[in-house]
Amino acid sequence: MVALQVHFLLIPSLMSIMGAAQYVMQDAALLSYIDQRFLSLEKRLQKCSQDVLEYADEFRELSRAVLSRLAGLSTDKAELQGEVENLLMRVEHAQRDIDYFGSVTDSNACVEVHEDLLKQQLLEEKKRLKLMFNASCDHMLAGIKSLKVVKKTGGKHGSWMKDPGKKHGKIYLLSGSVNNVILEFANIMTFMENNQTLKARRVPLPLPWEGTGHVIYQGFLFYHRHGSLNEIVKFNIQRRNVADQMLLPGAGRIPAYQLSPQTKIDLALDEQGLWALHAEPETGGNIVLTKINAVAMAVEHSWDTPCSSSGAEAAFMACNTLHVVYNSPSGGSPRIQCVYDVLGALSAPTNPGLHFPKRQGGHSTIHYNPKEKQLFAWGDGSQIIYKLHTEQKV
Repeated sequence: MVALQVHFLLIPSLMSIMGAAQYVMQDAALLSYIDQRFLSLEKRLQKCSQDVLEYADEFRELSRAVLSRLAGLSTDKAELQGEVENLLMRVEHAQRDIDYFGSVTDSNACVEVHEDLLKQQLLEEKKRLKLMFNASCDHMLAGIKSLKVVKKTGGKHGSWMKDPGKKHGKIYLLSGSVNNVILEFANIMTFMENNQTLKARRVPLPLPWEGTGHVIYQGFLFYHRHGSLNEIVKFNIQRRNVADQMLLPGAGRIPAYQLSPQTKIDLALDEQGLWALHAEPETGGNIVLTKINAVAMAVEHSWDTPCSSSGAEAAFMACNTLHVVYNSPSGGSPRIQCVYDVLGALSAPTNPGLHFPKRQGGHSTIHYNPKEKQLFAWGDGSQIIYKLHTEQKV
């Protein structure tokens, strides 16, 4: 009887335990399901974050590409505008030259000038030139006293100079016979330092130069444009733009000097301003001298000189007088063998036989600085200054 009672008491307990176990299993299954759902959500969130990052990277790349394209379009627009302005300027110069040649042709066809009147006009023109040129020139070159090698930088061809029309002492270096970058130094001491290129201001040109016959005068660089027959460019160094251009009739077909074939037009400065030197087949290869108005960029007067370009390596102007430097093709002792004064104050042509002291080799450029009365030369990669000895003109 007691055993039967115990049996009846255990049955509810077992049923209660089995029910509790069933609830625990259901809870465990629910927790496992919830855990799996959270894991799935985490994976989806990670994928979403990765997609957002990829979209952000693609958007940044697209933004950079758009900005780069916009910058390129701005540059292309500026270059196109510059080319259009340059073309309009050249058309204007061409029209001016056509008008000038037309007026000359008309006057030659319609006006018959009396010989005596023509002689009188020539005398008056010569007097006018003498009054203009003699205003600040009363000396002549008598010798080359000494030389100083300031530095050796660059290749065989190049030029270096100061601006005689400015008060500052800046040095300008133009390396190579074809280039489009000027190096500007604060003074000659900066130029002479070993790391001088690091301290130079780079001035890019929109149009490259040809040869080594450039000059800097009153803040402008004057040079023969590369790829053109005889176009001279006037470039404003401070504003970094082309201020004017002109054509030099007859120039550019043969080298100005036989020993410097890279230079077809050699520009020069003296006390009277800007000159251009070139040779022509019609003159038998002799040098033609042209006075240029640097402000108007126009020819003022030209002279056919008796100085030959054969055997010549360079030339320079000093006090209205052309000095042509000759040498041997292998580079011997350079010497001035032909001097031509445009006013005839010297017996032209003269052969003074002035030798450059302690100098063996050739010159790529020799330019006269009328302010310092010195020659700035480029010889075999060396930048040289020659001091001059002058005398009163007779």
